[in-house]
Amino acid sequence: MARVTKTEDDWRQRLSAIEYHVTREKGTERPFTGRYWDCDENGVYRCVCCGAPLFESSQKFDAGCGWPSFRQPAAGAEITESADHSHNMRRTEVTCSHCGAHLGHVFDDGPPPAGLRYCINSAALKLEKKPTP
Repeated sequence: MARVTKTEDDWRQRLSAIEYHVTREKGTERPFTGRYWDCDENGVYRCVCCGAPLFESSQKFDAGCGWPSFRQPAAGAEITESADHSHNMRRTEVTCSHCGAHLGHVFDDGPPPAGLRYCINSAALKLEKKPTP
């Protein structure tokens, strides 16, 4: 997938206010308010900005934090992880490698075996539903 480049005006026209705030301004939606935090439908979670596949529903779990949480990215998902020291915290930011959209953060308090929790904003995702196997 080629790198997506758009102007800020293009993004503002294409995205809702909350999607723009989260993905382009590195915002965070309030916990327990996003459309996917308690979603248990089968499918692939894609980047709301460019459509790149990011996470599989089979890797989603309820972390009790109010945001969608995943054990790991989808096979072949191109995400970038980088240090985030904003708000006087030490975290690892997760972004879409194709369009630079801020997705959320990854923490080391997830379930075994990897122990990771990809805490992702619903506003950064679009679920492509698939029939339950």
